[in-house]
Amino acid sequence: MNQVHYLARYGREIAYPNYYYEITRKNRLAEQKATNITWHEATVTKQEREQLLNQKGCVVWFTGLSGSGKSTLANAVAHLLHERKHHTYVLDGDNVRHGLNKNLGFSPEDREENIRRVGEVAKLFVDAGTIVMTAFISPYRADRDQARVLIAEKRFVEVFVECPLDVCEERDPKGLYKKARTGEIKEFTGISAPYEAPHIPEVVVNTVELSIIESAQQVITFLEKTALVPSEK
Repeated sequence: MNQVHYLARYGREIAYPNYYYEITRKNRLAEQKATNITWHEATVTKQEREQLLNQKGCVVWFTGLSGSGKSTLANAVAHLLHERKHHTYVLDGDNVRHGLNKNLGFSPEDREENIRRVGEVAKLFVDAGTIVMTAFISPYRADRDQARVLIAEKRFVEVFVECPLDVCEERDPKGLYKKARTGEIKEFTGISAPYEAPHIPEVVVNTVELSIIESAQQVITFLEKTALVPSEK
């Protein structure tokens, strides 16, 4: 049976036809096991940290196929903002798997947990007043939407790094597509595992048509328009 689920964003509702947005689904959220814990409010507030940094903490979530240019673009945006004296950080998919998520593979369940953890870390960066770029394939819409709900406060900017599969495969900077085609790599997104493109991302960047600098500026322009960073005078 077709169902439509809704996610409130920017004062409006977004419909997801034929798509189950199961925010309460057990494997979407980590079960709270500890019961003898108490949340401690910080003496310095997020607003005070943001005032000091002259910016608003937010997540710029880059999603797209392997080879689409996510990491390159995320670092370009971070660099341009850094030159403007903004405090930024890049959470890269490969880098995170060297430490925090090194016990996770690429099964659907592990991919979900990978993004869940990244969402929680990104939330901490936002609370610190940092502009954090996340560069992850993050193939499932539900996982990205869960990160959006977690961050809230209009501080989640989804950037779809659009690039056709054949172009990504031609680029193949890490040689992963070649290995996936020969069966050496299992469950590879775009070849033997699905990728669910965003329905209504805040920004769509086509890395075939635009240069990296042009793409980065497109993202920064959105951040300026939404007052997440002040416009250059």
